[in-house]
Amino acid sequence: MSLLRVSGFDVGYGELEIVTDADLTVADGEYVTVVGPNGAGKSTLLNGLFGQADRLGGTVSFDGTDVTDYDTVELVEAGMGLTPQGENVFPDLTVRENLVMGAYTRDGVPSDVVDRIYDRFPILADRTAQKAGELSGGQRQMLAIGRALVTEPDLLVLDEPSAGLAPDLVQDLFDEIDTINEHGTAVLVVEQNAEEILRRADRGYVLTQGTLGEGRPAEELLDDEQFREQFLGA
Repeated sequence: MSLLRVSGFDVGYGELEIVTDADLTVADGEYVTVVGPNGAGKSTLLNGLFGQADRLGGTVSFDGTDVTDYDTVELVEAGMGLTPQGENVFPDLTVRENLVMGAYTRDGVPSDVVDRIYDRFPILADRTAQKAGELSGGQRQMLAIGRALVTEPDLLVLDEPSAGLAPDLVQDLFDEIDTINEHGTAVLVVEQNAEEILRRADRGYVLTQGTLGEGRPAEELLDDEQFREQFLGA
C-alpha cells in the first residue's frame, strides 16, 4: 500500500487551475522526485497537498486515511513534514527556537530528538543560540529540514531544497537527504536540478505545463534520450 496516494488532483488559485488531474504515489520508505521546467506547477502541486493552494478536485490519502481536506497542521500531525521553498525559517528566532517551533503539534520537544538533529547537522549545534537570519543559505536550509524532522515524520516533503545554494553545498545537502531516506523516512522532493536528484531518487515524475506524467524509475528517465534532450540539454 502506498504511504501517499494522490489521485486526479486539480490545484490552482481561485478559478485558475494550474495542475490538472495529477496522479502520484510514494511508498513507505521510497524516495520520489518531481522535476520539470520553471513555471510548470511543481511548487503549486506541493502547496495544494498542504492546503496552501486551492484544491479544485481529486483526492489525497496518507497512510490509508483520506486527508484531502486536511490543513497543514493536520497533515503534520498525520505524519508529513514540509520544507517549503524560500523564506523557510524564522529569522529573528535562534536555531534552537526554530527547532522548537517545528514541534508546535507536539507537547514539547524531547531532548533526544533535538540531539539527533544536531548529530545530523553539527553546524546547527555550533550555532544553537545564533539567530536564524544570520545563517548562510545552506545552513538555513539545513535548519528548515531539521525543523521538519522534529515531528519525526513518515514522509518528508521538500520544495526546491537546492534553490540558491552554491554547487558544493548542494551536494552536501543532497547527501543529508539521502541519509534521511536511508534511515527509513520516505522523501518527496520537487527539484530544479533534475539530473542530480534523479541520480539519487528511486522514481521520478515529470511535470510540464500543469500535466504530471506517469512515475518512472529514476534510472530509466536518465537513460531516456528524449527526456535528456528536453530537460537536461544533453
